[in-house]
Amino acid sequence: MISTEPGFLRFLDENHFAYQRIEHPAVFTCAEVDLYRPAIPAIATKNLFLCDKKARRFFLVVTSCEKSLDLSQLKKQLGVAHLRFGSEENLQRLLGLTRGSVTALGLVNDTEHHVELWLDAEIWPGEHFLCHPLVNTATLVLSKAELERFFALTGHKVYLF
Repeated sequence: MISTEPGFLRFLDENHFAYQRIEHPAVFTCAEVDLYRPAIPAIATKNLFLCDKKARRFFLVVTSCEKSLDLSQLKKQLGVAHLRFGSEENLQRLLGLTRGSVTALGLVNDTEHHVELWLDAEIWPGEHFLCHPLVNTATLVLSKAELERFFALTGHKVYLF
């Protein structure tokens, strides 16, 4: 499991990913992210780690910071009767992340593919995305092509909602 930002950046470099890194103070909300947003046109992502009622299915749901999600509507799209936030224990166990640092890049640690990746169809046509590199004290700018390559490398299918 990759548990540090330097370890994750080494993984990206070893796999020849192109990215830009912006360091900033710890951020926990999208409003705080906006304070340190680079002057690059990119989608700031909001990432939710969710699970079904019995924590048998896990979901990483990615949308834009500007968007609110209706969990009752989302559960229908994901095909579950109940949807709730995943525990911090499962977040750490499956993605190696802590609350406040949830990111699609945490899928690097989901080697057994327990977490389904669901992306907002409205943002996926974007060209660049802002993602935390496993910590909330930095942001990476990645192109859509690089994200697609990352998801393919980690073996995660992209589901759209």
